[in-house]
Amino acid sequence: MSARRDSSPSYDEDINPFANPGSVPSANSKLSPLPPEPADYDRGATVDIPLDNSKDLMRREKELQAKEAELKKREQELKRREDAIRQSGVVIEEKNWPPFFPIIHHDIANEIPIHLQRVQYVAFTTFLGLAACLLWNFLATTIAWINGEGPIIWLCSIIYLSFIPGAYLLWYRPLYRAMRTDSALRFGWFFLSYMFHIGFCIVAAIAPPIIVEGKSLTGILPAIELLAYNVVVGIFYVVGFALFCLEISISIWVIQQVYMYFRGSGKSDQMKNEAARSTVMAAL
Repeated sequence: MSARRDSSPSYDEDINPFANPGSVPSANSKLSPLPPEPADYDRGATVDIPLDNSKDLMRREKELQAKEAELKKREQELKRREDAIRQSGVVIEEKNWPPFFPIIHHDIANEIPIHLQRVQYVAFTTFLGLAACLLWNFLATTIAWINGEGPIIWLCSIIYLSFIPGAYLLWYRPLYRAMRTDSALRFGWFFLSYMFHIGFCIVAAIAPPIIVEGKSLTGILPAIELLAYNVVVGIFYVVGFALFCLEISISIWVIQQVYMYFRGSGKSDQMKNEAARSTVMAAL
C-alpha cells in the first residue's frame, strides 16, 4: 500500500513562512502577509547633501579671523583706557545703595582697608543717625503744629531735612574717599565739615529760643516747656533730644578715631605739603 501524501501545509510552514522562500503562506496561516513594496521604491537611491566648496569655506574663515582680530583690538583699547583712568585716580562709582533704590555708591567691604572698616561703618551709622534725628524732628514738629504751635516750626523742620543730602556731600563722601584713596586733603575737609555736623547736633539737642522759640528742633528746652501743658508733644520732643544726644556721642567717637589715624599715619604733614603744592599750582 502506498503512503498517502498529505496535501496540507506543514507545521513549519504555518509558523515560519520564510523557512521555504519559494512557498506561499496558505489561506489558513495565522500570519498576515507583508505589504507590497511601492512601485517607485529604489533601494539604491542616494540623498544629495549640498556641501560648500573650498572657496566658501576659506572666505568664511577669513571673515571669522577678521572679526576675532577686531574684537581683540577693541578689548586692548578698552583695557588701555581703564588703566589710564585707574592711574589718573578717577574711580567709576556705580550706584548700589540702598539695594531697592540705588542712589549712592557704597561698598565698604571691598573698597576700604580692613583696619579702617570699623570706623567707616560707625561713620556711616552717624550719617543714618542724623537722618533718623531729622525725620523724627519733622514728625514731632508736625504733631506740635497740629496741637496749635503754628506752621513755622513745621516749615523749618522741612528745611532741616535738606541737611541729610548735605551731610553726605560735605562730610561722609569725603571721609569715604579719604579712607579709600588715603588722601590727606580729603581728611582735612572731613574734619572741617564734621565739626559743623557735631555743632549742629549740640544746638539741636539744646534748642535755644533763637528760631521760633527753639520749637523747630526737638531739644531739651522746648521739651521741658511742652511737658508742662501738652504731655504727648513733650514726650516726642524728649525722644528727639535723646536721639540727638546719642548722635553727638557716636560722632565724637568717630572724629577721635579718624584724628588718631590721621596723626598716627603722618597725614598731617602730607596735608601741609599737598596744600602748599595746590597753592603754588593755583598761583601759577
